[in-house]
Amino acid sequence: MNWIEQALQRLALGPAVCVTVKSTRGSVPRGAGTSMVVFKEGECGTIGGGHLEFQAIAHARQLLADQTQVLSLQHVLGPSLGQCCGGSVELNFSLKDARDVSDLQAQLAPSRAPLALFGGGHVGKALVTVLSPLPFAVRWIDSRDEIFPSDVPPQVVCEHSSPVHMAVNELPSGSRVLIMSFSHAEDLDVVIACLRRLRERDDLPFVGLIGSKTKWATFRHRLEARGFAEAEIKRITCPIGVSGIEGKEPEVIAVSVAAQLLRKL
Repeated sequence: MNWIEQALQRLALGPAVCVTVKSTRGSVPRGAGTSMVVFKEGECGTIGGGHLEFQAIAHARQLLADQTQVLSLQHVLGPSLGQCCGGSVELNFSLKDARDVSDLQAQLAPSRAPLALFGGGHVGKALVTVLSPLPFAVRWIDSRDEIFPSDVPPQVVCEHSSPVHMAVNELPSGSRVLIMSFSHAEDLDVVIACLRRLRERDDLPFVGLIGSKTKWATFRHRLEARGFAEAEIKRITCPIGVSGIEGKEPEVIAVSVAAQLLRKL
């Protein structure tokens, strides 16, 4: 259960204050729109920690006890709080109770970029675990039956597609694509489908293929033989992951690829 689910469950049982970063200037711990939910005892989420958060929690609990307290505070982090960030933050405070569960859920729901993950193997499973708390809505696609685990995070949608590359046409515009099926032939089919979609719609901002430089050299020759131009082939990223991370363990690859995707958001 993530912190948003925890906050909504607790709100159904008692009142809380939602603390939201309304605006910022300069260097600050978190950006505008960041929220946390403060209860009489305990809190869920974070607006950046440190003395800023300590003061925000204290004010929220004062508001729970005395609803005449102000609903907005401005903090200059250096002079007023002794933090070294040097910027300023305006915080909004809003009282919430069980009637506000739906509205608060909509407010706190993170914006997620669509991501298609082709392949339910070891790296695919590790990636789903790593990506689940990050700002991606994952569409996990494989041609094999019964490949997906039963405990998939709620923001991950599993899809069986045979042939697997047919799913490319149905992806939401703006989808990031990761290709790591059990078969090089399937990988190539998905790459070709992505290149054709890029040629027609140009709406896939990142297409990454797992594999070695040798695998990619072979794929390049096959793509050239199918009539794709050099500029088109360069739209495919292979190998994937952050350079300098050499580990081959699925979890290491997953962290490296997730970092690469975050860079491109």
